[in-house]
Amino acid sequence: MPGWKTLIILCGTTALASLPPVQAADDAFVTPKTTARFLAQATFGPRPDEISRLAQTSASAWFLDQLQEPPNYLMPFLLEYRQNTPEAEEEVVLLENEAATFGFWRNAIVGRDQLRQRMAFALSELLVVSNSGGGLLTDIPDAVVYYQDLLIEHAFGNYRDLLEAVTYAPAMGHYLTYMGNEKGDLETGRVPDENYAREIMQLFTIGLLELNADGTPRTDTEGQPLETYNNEDVTGLARVFTGLNIDKRYFDGDDVEDADGIAFAVPMVIYPDSHSDRPKQFLGTRIAANTPGKQSIDAALDHLFAHPNVAPFVGRQLIQRFVTSHPTRGYTKRVASTFERGRYTLPDGTRVGTGRRGDLTATLAAILFDHQARNPNGRVTGKVREPILRMTHWARAFRAKQVTPEYSWALWDTSEATALGQHPYRAPSVFNFFRPGYVAPGTLTGSRNLTAPELQIVNASSVPGYANFMTPFIFNEARETDVEELQEEYDEEGLPLNAELALTSFEPNYSREIQLANNSNALLNRLDIILTHGQLSGVTRAQIKRVLAEIPPEDNELRELRVMFAVMMIMTSPDYLVIR
Repeated sequence: MPGWKTLIILCGTTALASLPPVQAADDAFVTPKTTARFLAQATFGPRPDEISRLAQTSASAWFLDQLQEPPNYLMPFLLEYRQNTPEAEEEVVLLENEAATFGFWRNAIVGRDQLRQRMAFALSELLVVSNSGGGLLTDIPDAVVYYQDLLIEHAFGNYRDLLEAVTYAPAMGHYLTYMGNEKGDLETGRVPDENYAREIMQLFTIGLLELNADGTPRTDTEGQPLETYNNEDVTGLARVFTGLNIDKRYFDGDDVEDADGIAFAVPMVIYPDSHSDRPKQFLGTRIAANTPGKQSIDAALDHLFAHPNVAPFVGRQLIQRFVTSHPTRGYTKRVASTFERGRYTLPDGTRVGTGRRGDLTATLAAILFDHQARNPNGRVTGKVREPILRMTHWARAFRAKQVTPEYSWALWDTSEATALGQHPYRAPSVFNFFRPGYVAPGTLTGSRNLTAPELQIVNASSVPGYANFMTPFIFNEARETDVEELQEEYDEEGLPLNAELALTSFEPNYSREIQLANNSNALLNRLDIILTHGQLSGVTRAQIKRVLAEIPPEDNELRELRVMFAVMMIMTSPDYLVIR
């Protein structure tokens, strides 16, 4: 792939000075290019009609409108698939088990609540639950679907409330092995499971090192980083998360894998006999002996949430998911400050947020409207566009006719490096597909000690894997499907699907682009706005034009082919893969 090595050279350097909050002008939608850039950060990809409609309007107004959009949840998709599943045919459950995947693709691509869905996706990469290992979280799809819906529900809420919802979620309880966590027994030597206690500190709230407000590590008098917790803190906190299990009102057996889905679509409950009655001491606080389970959990979450690390720790990771892989100190500090205040003033003067610490609406506004986020030429790095966001962007940019992922085998599992190398809610571990502190070795970003999380899944397999994955979609190979052969395959798998619908699944609409196909400059100008918001380089343009010159636009089919090649070359170029 020409110029791929330039992908690892993210523009910009670290600004060391901490700047006071700056209220930016409401100019994110001044031109089609700036409009497309903002939407590329805040949604699953800009659509041409949105770019045209929103250009020269107020980005503040768009943000406020998005807050009012009714949320699209995933549980309706699961119920739809389950209703259409013949109970006698066990193989058909496979379709039902992919409801979380199918629902995600549909909401991400056609949902009107784009900002909420993007925020939920960002949170899912911080508060990770995954069904990558199969087992219960695959066999009982209600668990992950319910968890996804919690993130969607709390996307504009408060981080403290989200932590509580996540703690009681059966999917998290099973994934981090504290579902059914028993109190310790001095006689047998049994101790509470420590998994969640460790991860809620390390990954969900405070991290491993004490932080300054700008996200940099605090150090002792000898310049060594200060650790946030030790093993005694883990042991003490583990006692808090004992006694949690699925609600026995919906299940009266012993093996949770035999439970009905409803038991995994409601919060876990605390069983007092299993909850530790010993004192719980951690991070400088102490919960007295015999404190009931709910009060213990409330006190523990309050104490964790009050830690000064939470604002920069969470804020910096959210900046990474929306704007830049390596936030400057000033950017991080401003976002953390907003997290602490719980309120933000939009460029048009409207205040958002409840004023309560941890307000995610205010935090998200601070991320998107910060002057460094809005100035592509400023001293702020870009980010490698996540593979999932490339797929959703293509589908939205070219108005995919029928968003039916169940008819596209490739979308059932995109986690392999030979596909997208990433799949929604299917990370290989609680550490997500990539770590927020990842510094890529052997790269220019690495030599500058810049974090670049997404580069952790960029390798010799994933680069051609992505191109090969996108080719059938971009070139609309679904229309060449052998319907009879595919129907036989569906029938053999016991899937209640009509192969005829596969012909138009994700069919792109290139009609406007085909009209411009005779004029390569006009075509590339349009695609530059839709896909790269004005960042298409002269070098890439010249390469694409040389290829297009080999495809004479003699008829409509060849004009469409010219468009497809142009789209493919842009979407595999560094200009597109790094969003600045």
